[in-house]
Amino acid sequence: MKLYPLQCGKFKLDGGAMFGVVPKSIWERTNPADEKNLIELGTRALLVEDGKKLILIDCGLGNKQDEKFFGHYSLWGEDSLEKNLSKYGFVKEDITDVFLTHLHFDHCGGAVEWNDERNGYRPAFTNAQFWTNENHWQWATEPNPRERASFLKENILPMQESGQLNFLPLPATGNYGFAPDLKMDVIFVDGHTEKQMLPVLQYQDKTIVFAADLIPTAGHIPLVYVMGYDTRPLLTVEEKDKFLRQCIDNEYLLFFEHDAHHELASLKMTEKGVRLDETFSFNEVFGY
Repeated sequence: MKLYPLQCGKFKLDGGAMFGVVPKSIWERTNPADEKNLIELGTRALLVEDGKKLILIDCGLGNKQDEKFFGHYSLWGEDSLEKNLSKYGFVKEDITDVFLTHLHFDHCGGAVEWNDERNGYRPAFTNAQFWTNENHWQWATEPNPRERASFLKENILPMQESGQLNFLPLPATGNYGFAPDLKMDVIFVDGHTEKQMLPVLQYQDKTIVFAADLIPTAGHIPLVYVMGYDTRPLLTVEEKDKFLRQCIDNEYLLFFEHDAHHELASLKMTEKGVRLDETFSFNEVFGY
């Protein structure tokens, strides 16, 4: 097995929304804001090469939305999923499976593309199976008012209409159907959205957790640093407490999806609770 970090694109969001009740004077120490109070974020996916399987965990914003839509998110930088796939010698047609932590547009937008020839939407990964879970699918396709703007039907329904959609069992441990030999477990959390899935991968002599939106950046590690976007923030605090202790006990490395500048981090226990220890690039830890 080999893992590849893939920056799918970078955007900006309001720092206050990203840190909830934490004052700007505190969160700006780790995530500095511009003159519009926006902080720099990424959409980093993780590519898993395992035998004949090429599994993509999340796939960023995509590029099918119009200029008005992307104007709300201040896109910056030159990264794209296709560009960074090609860096490792792959194209989208090589992907066999797309594992989606959840179906908010910044995590699954790249799963579907606009096809001018057929005048409609189609899966961007023509040879892949898409994986979510039934609880989250129902949550996303019958959205509550708070999350309706994050669950875009054009990002979601074409996966089902194509016949490429699959549901993971709850709980998902061991055999996933798409890669029975893959050393991966899944942690389910419900504070951000219903049944978000965090993959846990054994790689070389390390354990890597894809932290998704439970801990989107290195600045979100302290327990009460919870996004204003979370549907159940108090539950997020409970889930983070359990998760961070698990990370400390097992020496997990966190893989950040939304941190524009840090790929991996280790944690340490302090008198104030779990805190950031060190940040690393994949190259520093795994030699590439």
